Parts: sequence; C-alpha cells; structure tokens
Amino acid sequence: MIEPVEGKQGRARFVDLGRAFAAREPHAVPQLRSEQLELVEPGKNPFFGHASHQLFVATRGGRDVGRISAHIDHLALELPPEQGMGPGTGMFGYFDAEDEAVAGALLARAEDWLRTQGMTHVIGPISMSVWEEPGLLVKGQDHAPTIMMGHHPAAYAGWIESAGYKREKTLLTYDLDVTEDFPPLIRRIVQSGQRNERIRIRPVDKSRWAEEVEIVLSILNDAWSKNWGFVPFTPEEIAYAGKKLKPIIHENLNMIAELDGRPVAFMLTFPDVNGVLKQTGGKLLPFGWVRMLRWLRKPTGSDMRVPLMGVLRELHNSRLASQLAFMMISQIRVNAVEAYGAKRAEIGWILDDNQGMKAIADAIDSSVNREYVIYRKPL
Repeated sequence: MIEPVEGKQGRARFVDLGRAFAAREPHAVPQLRSEQLELVEPGKNPFFGHASHQLFVATRGGRDVGRISAHIDHLALELPPEQGMGPGTGMFGYFDAEDEAVAGALLARAEDWLRTQGMTHVIGPISMSVWEEPGLLVKGQDHAPTIMMGHHPAAYAGWIESAGYKREKTLLTYDLDVTEDFPPLIRRIVQSGQRNERIRIRPVDKSRWAEEVEIVLSILNDAWSKNWGFVPFTPEEIAYAGKKLKPIIHENLNMIAELDGRPVAFMLTFPDVNGVLKQTGGKLLPFGWVRMLRWLRKPTGSDMRVPLMGVLRELHNSRLASQLAFMMISQIRVNAVEAYGAKRAEIGWILDDNQGMKAIADAIDSSVNREYVIYRKPL
C-alpha cells in the first residue's frame, strides 16, 4: 500500500525511514536528523515558497518498506524546455525501496499525483531542490559521499529504468589529490594571472557576510543561467543558504575573483563534515556536539569539497575564465594543505556536457570518482 504522509508526524516518519535505509549501506554517512527534517518542512525550507509537493510511504505487512516525494518546482516550469525543465515538468525524489516491486509502485504513485497536477513528464530523482541532492548515484558506491551529496544502492538504477525511465543527464564529481602541485602549464597560467594588475583573487569576508553571499549568488545566477536544470535562487533562498552555510565557511577556502575591482567569479570550498558525522553517528548528543564544535573551528585533516564555481557569462569561453578558475583553485589548494592538512578534495558536481569545467578538472589531474544520473519519463 502507498499512502500519503503529511504534518509533523508524517514528515518524521518519512525522514526516519530514509535514515533506516541509509543505515543499511556500508558507506552511507548518517546526517543530522534535525537538518533532514528541516529540508522537508514547508515552514522552514524556502524552496516550498515556489513548490508543491506530496510525500508518500509504502507499507507491506504493517511495515514501512519505501518512500518517495512527488513535487513541482513552479520556477522550473517557467524555464526553456531545452534547459531540461519547462512547462509540464514534475519531479520525484527521496527515493528508497526495499525491492523492485515496491520501487515500481512508488514511482507509479508519484507519477499519478503529478498527472493530477497537470504535469506531462517527470524527471528525478531530485531531492528536493536541484540545489540540494540531485541525481541517483550509479558509480562510486565503494566510498563515502562528501557533504551535500547523496548515496544510493546500486540496485536502484535498474529498478528505475525497469519502470520506463531513460537517462537524461549525468552529473560527475572529480577526486583530486591536493598534496600534489598542479602541472607546469597550469602553474604558468596561474603565475601569469598573478602578474596581471587587473586581477585580484581575494578570500570571502565573513565580517560582511550578507554582502558576500549576495555577490556569490548573483554571479552564480548569471553564470549558470543557461545550464541544464538551472533554477535561479530566490531572495529567500539566498538568505537561507547564507545562514546555513556560514558555520562551515572558512575565509581562506573560499575565493572571489575581481577584474578591475569588479567581482566576476567565485569558488566555494567546504570542509567535509561527513567525516565528523560518520564518527558521531549523525548525532550531536550526548557528546557529538563537542566534536562538531571543535571541528567547525578547525577542520584539521578533513577532506574538502568544491561544490560551486561560477564566472560571469560575459567571460565564458575566454582564456580569462579558465585562468581565474585555475588561480582560485590553486590558492584554495595551498591553503587547504597548509592550514588544514587536507589530502584530497572532491570537485563537483559537473554536468557531463559541460566541456569547459570538465577540461579544467582534467587539466589539474583530477579524475571522476562518482556519477549521478537524472532520469526522465513521459507521463
């Protein structure tokens, strides 16, 4: 039986079921329950200011055996279809199932709900905003995910494809050994930029955090505006993201590039909190909060993740765009090693057809370590 769940108790049931599925996976990392609850609570997550949704739980023999969300991002409906969304686009996410029969029933129920809302096709999994956890992990189950990346059993791909879904887009993450300097050509490009008086690479300034967040996200909204799946941040989401990210932001790991005094590019790097969450079992009590606070002050030895980078569209396809990227990541690499003892970083996600970003990742000798797939099906 597939039943809709609502309200505080329903959301708690939905989240706890997902946590139970994650606990079965040897390399999944338990997240903070409070954070997971907040992501599906309309009163707290500003995504729901422009989205409709329904959560479903599958039961069999009186036991919960799967879950799924069906949702519609109304901002995505306004986008050009060639960018992957547009009119009639529904989504599914938060997909977990005990077996293929349960998976098929959950997907069918989500599709039925989307049809009643007038949707003509469905993409997913996207849990729940494209800026949260998009895609199903299809490569990389043999190691733990980094911060804000999903982790799914290998069997899920076959179950989704058996329900009539086709692969629409692949998202890539790249693994980088940050203890090794970049190749000579990249070092020369960086050094050339450092001699250019028009260019300034500076760390973010947390003393004027709100302004810095506005700068970063305004560049992001411009830089990514033509990308597949792009949905612009709303002012409410900008404020929310700034508040949530501030505790894990270290100024010397996050860079803004200025050209003639004008911000034109940025690169964000987060220490990987999953390392701490794995040690504490995703719990702050009774003593996990002490370890978490210590880690937030100085994430020594942590892996790093570069989740977002952007250059204004007016500079796209120029030598300057790649030079700014190399300059920012070079400075971040040095700081991560010298200040935090980092050994590796993960870059991404990167769209499989984003040749510019893939070329940058290849040029610094990083390699693909995880692949996530977003599927599509007509309704």
